[in-house]
Amino acid sequence: MEINKALSPEWYAVHVRSRHEFIVADRLALREIETFLPQVERIRKWKDRKKVITFPLFPGYIFVHTTRESQNLLRVLKVAGVVRIISTIPGEPDPIPEDQILSLQKLVENKGELDPYPYLNEGQRVRITRGPLNGIEGILVEKLDKHILVLSVDVLRQGVALTINAADVEKI
Repeated sequence: MEINKALSPEWYAVHVRSRHEFIVADRLALREIETFLPQVERIRKWKDRKKVITFPLFPGYIFVHTTRESQNLLRVLKVAGVVRIISTIPGEPDPIPEDQILSLQKLVENKGELDPYPYLNEGQRVRITRGPLNGIEGILVEKLDKHILVLSVDVLRQGVALTINAADVEKI
């Protein structure tokens, strides 16, 4: 028995107005639309003080979990600050694989040192086998004696980089 794709919720990337990620996420939550806004903390320095500030990991984007039904997509698009739902074919939003969202959520929950990283098409796919990030998959990049795991979000053509111990990964 095949489940109608329009009825099962999937994750979609939503492009929002510049610097409106937190506002749009709050507005969507008020409409009871599940969202995920990956965030990182950075220390900002001024002349007289330092402060930890929270920034979106992917500026200009948030993720929503909804069905492909037109009325549900329209509910997202009607929220002030939403520019569009990311799609390669106009009117056909591209779902994001659940495992990419789950891996992102796990990385953000771990509160490691995350940095945006350019999207990669090539490289060795690996899975972390030990520690709090066990099970996360990505692309392994070796750079200046450091090993970096890159988790790519295909639809956004962006990724996140995390320095890891190469002994903690296995080939997929």
